[in-house]
Amino acid sequence: MSRLDFTPYRRSTVGFDRLFDMLESQARLNSGDNYPPFNIARNGEDSYRITLAVAGFRPQDIDITAQANLLTVQGRKREDVDEGAEMLHVGIANRGFERRFELADYVRVENAALADGLLVVDLLREIPDAMKPKKIAVNGGATLSAVPDEDSTSGDDEANAA
Repeated sequence: MSRLDFTPYRRSTVGFDRLFDMLESQARLNSGDNYPPFNIARNGEDSYRITLAVAGFRPQDIDITAQANLLTVQGRKREDVDEGAEMLHVGIANRGFERRFELADYVRVENAALADGLLVVDLLREIPDAMKPKKIAVNGGATLSAVPDEDSTSGDDEANAA
């Protein structure tokens, strides 16, 4: 009974069909398997980090693919068994996996590293200059210029006041 119903939102919005379809499909796909466990953290305004617990996997066992707003992390099961050893109990999960993460527009993979059984994937959102807000001159005044960030304008105001 964990079905999401976006009908009220679909009635009052236009052009968000892709978003609602993505949310509904993710709810269906991620309802069962939770292997491997992962964290998603926001490190800054445009910086994110996905951390997956992949103990027992080597770098050559993991395949990371980023394409068209989709990040896929796959781990291949290893078949190496201790020669001459009779396994009495197998409690370490050595199974393959595939995790998919939907990425927003202009988000790219910056780095991936595997250490201490944790796979860390750093993501960065880079909005192209053409998509950033611009000041528009009224009555054909000065040329268009990009709107400065709040951080850069506060330093300029302090320098001008001095």
